[in-house]
Amino acid sequence: MNSRAVAGVARKAEPYRRLAGRARCCGALLLACALLLPGCASVRTLNAAKPGAPIIYSGARLDWYSLQGGCCPEDRFGAQAPKYASLDLPASALLDTLLLPFALAAELGIGLGVTGGN
Repeated sequence: MNSRAVAGVARKAEPYRRLAGRARCCGALLLACALLLPGCASVRTLNAAKPGAPIIYSGARLDWYSLQGGCCPEDRFGAQAPKYASLDLPASALLDTLLLPFALAAELGIGLGVTGGN
Protein backbone atom coordinates (compact mmCIF):
# COMPACT_ATOMS: atom_id res chain seq x y z
CA MET A 1 0.00 0.00 0.00
CA ASN A 2 1.26 3.43 -0.80
CA SER A 3 1.16 6.43 1.51
CA ARG A 4 -1.97 7.86 -0.13
CA ALA A 5 -3.92 4.69 0.56
CA VAL A 6 -2.77 4.62 4.17
CA ALA A 7 -3.76 8.26 4.62
CA GLY A 8 -7.16 7.54 3.07
CA VAL A 9 -7.80 4.63 5.44
CA ALA A 10 -6.72 6.74 8.43
CA ARG A 11 -9.06 9.56 7.34
CA LYS A 12 -11.98 7.15 7.04
CA ALA A 13 -11.29 5.67 10.49
CA GLU A 14 -11.13 9.07 12.25
CA PRO A 15 -14.94 9.50 12.75
CA TYR A 16 -15.12 6.05 14.29
CA ARG A 17 -12.34 6.88 16.75
CA ARG A 18 -14.18 10.06 17.79
CA LEU A 19 -17.41 8.09 18.16
CA ALA A 20 -15.68 5.51 20.35
CA GLY A 21 -14.31 8.29 22.55
CA ARG A 22 -17.79 9.80 22.93
CA ALA A 23 -19.24 6.38 23.78
CA ARG A 24 -16.65 5.94 26.53
CA CYS A 25 -17.45 9.40 27.86
CA CYS A 26 -21.21 8.71 27.85
CA GLY A 27 -20.64 5.35 29.51
CA ALA A 28 -18.58 6.96 32.25
CA LEU A 29 -21.26 9.61 32.76
CA LEU A 30 -24.00 6.97 33.03
CA LEU A 31 -21.92 4.99 35.51
CA ALA A 32 -21.34 8.09 37.62
CA CYS A 33 -25.06 8.88 37.59
CA ALA A 34 -25.93 5.33 38.62
CA LEU A 35 -23.48 5.48 41.51
CA LEU A 36 -24.59 8.93 42.69
CA LEU A 37 -28.36 8.47 42.31
CA PRO A 38 -28.85 6.76 45.69
CA GLY A 39 -27.27 9.84 47.30
CA CYS A 40 -29.64 12.20 45.49
CA ALA A 41 -31.84 14.16 47.86
CA SER A 42 -34.90 13.65 45.66
CA VAL A 43 -34.53 9.88 45.79
CA ARG A 44 -33.89 9.97 49.53
CA THR A 45 -36.97 12.05 50.33
CA LEU A 46 -39.21 9.96 48.08
CA ASN A 47 -38.03 6.79 49.82
CA ALA A 48 -38.49 8.31 53.28
CA ALA A 49 -42.33 8.41 53.19
CA LYS A 50 -42.41 10.53 56.35
CA PRO A 51 -45.91 11.80 57.17
CA GLY A 52 -46.08 15.57 56.93
CA ALA A 53 -42.81 15.89 55.01
CA PRO A 54 -42.83 18.18 51.97
CA ILE A 55 -43.49 16.42 48.66
CA ILE A 56 -43.26 19.14 46.03
CA TYR A 57 -39.59 19.82 45.19
CA SER A 58 -38.63 17.85 48.29
CA GLY A 59 -35.10 17.00 47.12
CA ALA A 60 -34.23 20.57 46.13
CA ARG A 61 -35.77 21.84 49.38
CA LEU A 62 -33.69 19.36 51.40
CA ASP A 63 -30.53 20.47 49.62
CA TRP A 64 -31.36 24.14 50.15
CA TYR A 65 -32.19 23.49 53.82
CA SER A 66 -28.84 21.78 54.24
CA LEU A 67 -26.96 24.61 52.50
CA GLN A 68 -28.64 27.16 54.79
CA GLY A 69 -27.41 25.25 57.85
CA GLY A 70 -30.66 23.51 58.82
CA CYS A 71 -30.22 21.58 62.03
CA CYS A 72 -32.44 18.53 61.72
CA PRO A 73 -33.15 17.38 58.15
CA GLU A 74 -34.34 13.94 59.26
CA ASP A 75 -37.02 15.46 61.49
CA ARG A 76 -38.30 17.74 58.75
CA PHE A 77 -37.80 15.68 55.57
CA GLY A 78 -37.42 12.13 56.86
CA ALA A 79 -34.06 11.78 55.14
CA GLN A 80 -30.45 12.66 55.76
CA ALA A 81 -29.09 15.49 53.62
CA PRO A 82 -26.48 14.56 51.01
CA LYS A 83 -22.85 15.15 51.87
CA TYR A 84 -22.36 17.53 48.91
CA ALA A 85 -25.67 19.37 48.78
CA SER A 86 -24.36 22.12 46.50
CA LEU A 87 -23.45 19.55 43.85
CA ASP A 88 -26.71 17.67 44.32
CA LEU A 89 -29.00 20.73 44.13
CA PRO A 90 -29.11 21.08 40.30
CA ALA A 91 -29.72 17.36 39.76
CA SER A 92 -32.39 17.30 42.46
CA ALA A 93 -34.11 20.33 40.98
CA LEU A 94 -34.16 18.62 37.57
CA LEU A 95 -35.49 15.34 38.95
CA ASP A 96 -38.07 17.13 41.11
CA THR A 97 -39.25 19.04 38.03
CA LEU A 98 -39.64 15.80 36.08
CA LEU A 99 -41.60 14.28 38.97
CA LEU A 100 -43.70 17.40 39.59
CA PRO A 101 -46.95 16.02 38.09
CA PHE A 102 -46.78 13.01 40.41
CA ALA A 103 -45.90 15.17 43.41
CA LEU A 104 -48.84 17.48 42.71
CA ALA A 105 -51.18 14.50 42.38
CA ALA A 106 -49.93 13.10 45.69
CA GLU A 107 -50.25 16.48 47.41
CA LEU A 108 -53.81 16.90 46.12
CA GLY A 109 -54.72 13.32 47.07
CA ILE A 110 -55.40 12.22 43.52
CA GLY A 111 -54.84 8.51 43.09
CA LEU A 112 -53.17 7.77 39.77
CA GLY A 113 -53.74 4.03 39.98
CA VAL A 114 -50.10 3.31 39.21
CA THR A 115 -48.93 -0.14 40.20
CA GLY A 116 -45.59 -1.78 39.82
CA GLY A 117 -43.85 -5.05 40.28
CA ASN A 118 -45.55 -8.28 39.26
